[in-house]
Amino acid sequence: MIIYEYPFNERIRTLLRLEDLYDKFVFFLHQEHAQQHHIALSTIFEMLEVAGRADLKSDLLQELERQKNTLLGFKSNPNVIPDRLNAVLADIDRSSTALMAAQGKTGQNVRDNEWLMSIRGRTIIPGGACEFDLPSYYAWQHRTPQQRYDDISHWFAPLAPLFDAIGVVLKLLRESGRSITTVAQAGSYQQMLQGKVYQMLRLTIDESLGAIPEISANKYMLWVRFTSQDGDMKPKAFEGDVPFELTLCNF
Repeated sequence: MIIYEYPFNERIRTLLRLEDLYDKFVFFLHQEHAQQHHIALSTIFEMLEVAGRADLKSDLLQELERQKNTLLGFKSNPNVIPDRLNAVLADIDRSSTALMAAQGKTGQNVRDNEWLMSIRGRTIIPGGACEFDLPSYYAWQHRTPQQRYDDISHWFAPLAPLFDAIGVVLKLLRESGRSITTVAQAGSYQQMLQGKVYQMLRLTIDESLGAIPEISANKYMLWVRFTSQDGDMKPKAFEGDVPFELTLCNF
């Protein structure tokens, strides 16, 4: 099964992009080759570009506080499992505390490092990080895998509370939706939203169908059009019926 996610607003779009970058960063950080560590470091630079919004940290703190207050209201509900609720509240408190303790602008430690900024300036140029452009970086790439891992982990550490908070917020959002199973007749599906505001759509489909969803939505209507790809990867309309699972998420 493949899960596709579609953000309904720019705020969630930014969080999903940062989550995607973080997943790539973790993967390449835990590899051993210098070229893989180069990608991990380059991904940190991409994170700084996406996380450049000054209000991202305050937005996350406000959302975590709002979710905490909402969940506290369920404590007296007999249908709620206390241990599970307390675990979620503990995650929110831990994440909020770490994010509030983070000083300065997101990634300022990287921006203040002239050596890292020189690498960042060259990596945006195609082929700009060659050994003759950055001999000191080329020398660093010849350090042991553990040394490179320790260096990159150190540079990323001040960013960690932000990504932990993003993980908590997106987890709560994903768990807020209720899934329905439906069918796109002749590869097309429409649903009236009647002005109800959602923040994210999750669509789960059997990958063996070969159907790829193209999603568009506003506060009034949701439209999913399925396509497929030929040998040249050119998209074409999917003409058959497509069963899938749909989840609309909102805090």
